[in-house]
Amino acid sequence: MTTTFHHSRLFAIRCSFIEGVSAPVLKSLLDKLFEETVMNDSERESADEMQNKRDKARSVIDTVRKKGDAASSKMIKALCDLDHFLCEHLGLICS
Repeated sequence: MTTTFHHSRLFAIRCSFIEGVSAPVLKSLLDKLFEETVMNDSERESADEMQNKRDKARSVIDTVRKKGDAASSKMIKALCDLDHFLCEHLGLICS
């Protein structure tokens, strides 16, 4: 798999995302990623079952990152829509 910009960007912010995302934003992000068909039913259910917010955030970002640049781009856009301040903190550019 070729590493591309959005994929690399998610990798670069991984730890800060895991630490910084709130539980409500993470839940909304899961919903958006499911609606955009970035995550399927089983991936979403698996993440939803995790009680620990850090584990859930880790699962979401790693699942999306492994799907490549298009999926990573959709996650960045969804995160920008949900929490612009977190994105600024993470150094993500929201258009």
